[in-house]
Amino acid sequence: MTMVRGKPLRNGGKYSQTHTPYKKNRNGPTPSRTIMTRSQCSTSCTSFFSRIPAEVFDMILDKLSVLEISVFSMVSKEITRYIADYISTVAWKNKMILQSFHHSSCIEQKSTIGHYRDLGVLFKRCTLLLPTKDRLKFIFSKISQIPCFLLEKCVAPDCFAFTSFGVFLQTLIAGWDELECHRVFNFLCDLTNLQQKTEGVITAKPGVKWYQELQLRLFCRQVLLDPWPNQPECHFWLMQLLKPWPLVSQAHLLFILYGPLLPEGTLGWQDLVERGLPHTALWHLAKAILLLFGNLQVKGWSTDSMITIMEELIVIPHPWHVENVARLLVLCGSNLCYTVLASKALNGRLLEISRIIVYIILVCEKDGYHMSWAVKLVQEICKVFNTPPEKFYFIQQLENTFSEVTREFFEFSVAGNHFDDRETFQTLCILLDSCAHFHTKFLHMFLR
Repeated sequence: MTMVRGKPLRNGGKYSQTHTPYKKNRNGPTPSRTIMTRSQCSTSCTSFFSRIPAEVFDMILDKLSVLEISVFSMVSKEITRYIADYISTVAWKNKMILQSFHHSSCIEQKSTIGHYRDLGVLFKRCTLLLPTKDRLKFIFSKISQIPCFLLEKCVAPDCFAFTSFGVFLQTLIAGWDELECHRVFNFLCDLTNLQQKTEGVITAKPGVKWYQELQLRLFCRQVLLDPWPNQPECHFWLMQLLKPWPLVSQAHLLFILYGPLLPEGTLGWQDLVERGLPHTALWHLAKAILLLFGNLQVKGWSTDSMITIMEELIVIPHPWHVENVARLLVLCGSNLCYTVLASKALNGRLLEISRIIVYIILVCEKDGYHMSWAVKLVQEICKVFNTPPEKFYFIQQLENTFSEVTREFFEFSVAGNHFDDRETFQTLCILLDSCAHFHTKFLHMFLR
């Protein structure tokens, strides 16, 4: 059988061949070909750049974009070192580390944020061979002097520096393992005094340090949390922010990070106490709770700790309006809603859960959720009770609460010349409709 040998790949493999030109010699042997390894090729390339005067080399780098420099930095170790020195110069930093974060148009903002994304790629590549600690020292020595990147250093309301910093950081550490990310978080805490500033805010009365609250929220959201589109990364950073503090303080911090904002930009602490808010005001807080509650495998994180955080959250700064409690539970979904209410049922807090359920039914009617969801929720809570008398007492308490809440709305609407009379009367009508729809579904379940 004849073996056919395949043709060698062109310019492929580990070695490259260089052919020596020669004339045909009838009498002498054919000259041999010289084999050059990759490392020799690399040495040859770097020796070419080393022959260029430094001033000329800098002029070449000046003509390259940030991304082009980042690609060039991966040519060899010698080039990496040279570029690291080049981007450490004052001239380059003044030119490329942009600090124009105020009074910018939308196009200018996008351009600056894109530039910081490119800088993240550059610093990622030119520090690739350094240990994590040295990488972080080198990188943050270049950007730590930007006042707008630090907490409580900028008072401009339209500053988008935190967003630029967040994009830079996300690009820089994408793909790093958890241990390296822990070091990044610790480095950032040291750089910005994040832990001390967090402690100062969460130990104060809600709303007293409103500027510090807003700064902490903007920094944590825009730098650490929002840049990550995937839940695992966002969960990691949220855990780093919450873990150092006791559960009461975690609830306080969670509200600062994700609670509703007033139009003037401050946190709506008192609004949650005084009146019912729309679902948009509580949506981000519900998503954060779901992000935490969805991963209870984290060490030191349990259902009990989550319930404790929820219990603390809905009394900051005072007990919330019941409609807001109900709406938050609805937004958090069936599992968490049932877990919280079942815990209250097991502790004998029937009056409290009956009132919350009535408002859950009201929220379902207001916000357009299927009433069958509320019926199934009541069914599941009934299973918590072991005996028929206990179940009957729970249903009786729920019906009495329906009557009581309806009476409250009616009395308030006819009490006098209140500015919110019309809204209260509308809510009363919605409550009556929700009661009818709930009982229709409830009875239909037994008659099927």
